[in-house]
Amino acid sequence: MPSSEKAILYHRITQLPPMVLLDRMRLHGFWPAGQGLPPDPPEESAERAKLTVELANLQPGGATPQEAEHLLAAERKRRWAESKKRRAERKQARLKAHQAWLDTWNAARAISITHLGEGVSGGLAFNLSDAPLLASRSLPVLHDAAQLAAAIRIPLATLRWLTYHRRGATLVHYHRYDVAKKTGKARSISAPKPALKGAQAWVLEHVLSRVPAEPQVHGFVPGRSIVSNAAPHVGRAVVINLDLKDFFPSITFRRVKGVFEALGYSEQVATVLALLCTEPPRVPAEVRGKRYHVALGERVLPQGASTSPAITNLLCRKLDKRLTGLAARLGFTYTRYADDLTFSSDDTSRINWLFRGVRMILKAEGLTEHADKTHVMRRSGRQEVTGVTVNARTTLGRDEARELRATLHNAAKHGLESQNREKRPNFAAYLRGRVAFASMVDPVRAPQWQSKLRAALGGAAST
Repeated sequence: MPSSEKAILYHRITQLPPMVLLDRMRLHGFWPAGQGLPPDPPEESAERAKLTVELANLQPGGATPQEAEHLLAAERKRRWAESKKRRAERKQARLKAHQAWLDTWNAARAISITHLGEGVSGGLAFNLSDAPLLASRSLPVLHDAAQLAAAIRIPLATLRWLTYHRRGATLVHYHRYDVAKKTGKARSISAPKPALKGAQAWVLEHVLSRVPAEPQVHGFVPGRSIVSNAAPHVGRAVVINLDLKDFFPSITFRRVKGVFEALGYSEQVATVLALLCTEPPRVPAEVRGKRYHVALGERVLPQGASTSPAITNLLCRKLDKRLTGLAARLGFTYTRYADDLTFSSDDTSRINWLFRGVRMILKAEGLTEHADKTHVMRRSGRQEVTGVTVNARTTLGRDEARELRATLHNAAKHGLESQNREKRPNFAAYLRGRVAFASMVDPVRAPQWQSKLRAALGGAAST
């Protein structure tokens, strides 16, 4: 039946007197014969009696229609006033309840962190660290973000500001710029601003630097250098260098968080520490006249943060152990300086086995070899490890040594400033630094370098 016909039928039925409708229902079997109308519900009967009394009050004996209308208007006004009052009371109750909730929320925010942005806040509710494990490693025992903020000596609100993650941010905590590589390409640097830099310095000093790196690791480890990294490979028949591609950008927030959790910190503290030490790559964009820094992907280790190298050393502990074991089985020596992997041996027959094993391990660890930077250097040619020549002993490269020797000789002969072609503000200090580096790399020739430096500086004593 069409809806219009249904509406017409419904209207006709509702217009029938109750008794006629009841007779029709009995006729068609929808109501038992001999049974009258059901009684009204008690609530409806009470409401009807109340309305009857109110109607009697509105219509006193002898009241004219005009008076009744006036009384009805007055009653409407009274009821409207009562309704407004009830609404105002309910509004005040809601405002009071909201303020109470807001006070509770602000009090909680003052002593804890429950949210730090979309996609990174999972686990902030878990704030119990492994105190015995942390103590055994001489690490500060911190269970939650408030204790971490107190340890860094910054307000909890500042810690929240430094770590809150936004996909599109109007303010970021890094200065970004490019530095030219030797290859001519640009290296993107993210240097932390002072507030974040201070927090990262605390993390490096009190957490990361207290966990010893593997013996094979020489990059950014106190007491080790490019020279200590190169020394184990001196005088070998073959030296192999491999470079890891996009090393820092491949280390994501989740992996960094896992490093801090593995040390024994609660998920809340590990999350906050990982947020302090990571940042997504960003590009500037303008929306409705407002400038934003839009994230291009996941948070990763920024190249320029003081904490990034130490985190990679901790994260690569398993990698270093696996590569050390592989190298030992094949008769190779292994060292690592940041993203530079070096292997050396006097047995050249197992090079292919080494490459196969190394590539399998790198893949398993989520890292990628930079194939263009892989070099196999034999004894007949120059063998170099992190810029240090290692054929017979650790020395400067031939071209670098020749250039430094010429600079010192000409400075002694023609004056210091004659060699300051790049107009450095303190060229004497620059030369001292280069000679100190040369002496460190090649201790055998250190007296010669020092003698040439004294001659160069003596020839320009007034400089």
